[in-house]
Amino acid sequence: MEEQVQCCPIEKTLHVIGGKWTILILRDLFSGTKRFGELQRSLPGISPKTLSERLKQIEAQGIVRRMIYPEIPPRVEYTLTEKGKSLRAILDDMRTWGSS
Repeated sequence: MEEQVQCCPIEKTLHVIGGKWTILILRDLFSGTKRFGELQRSLPGISPKTLSERLKQIEAQGIVRRMIYPEIPPRVEYTLTEKGKSLRAILDDMRTWGSS
């Protein structure tokens, strides 16, 4: 039986939000539901592949919900889950710290 190593809470948080672009994606979703193209336009320099990978990662972690509408062409929207919304205080503190 493998021994499971407990990581510290900061390490756990960084595992969720520490990837490049992740915090900026979350920042944009705090203002409301966004489509893929809206997120890409708000993040100059991010490739579609990277944005797609980051969204999949945070969706798998329960931070973001992806809604696919059965339209032609399909419409896909991203919104924060309650777990995702709970990260707001962290981002607000980062904004405050960065403004000083």
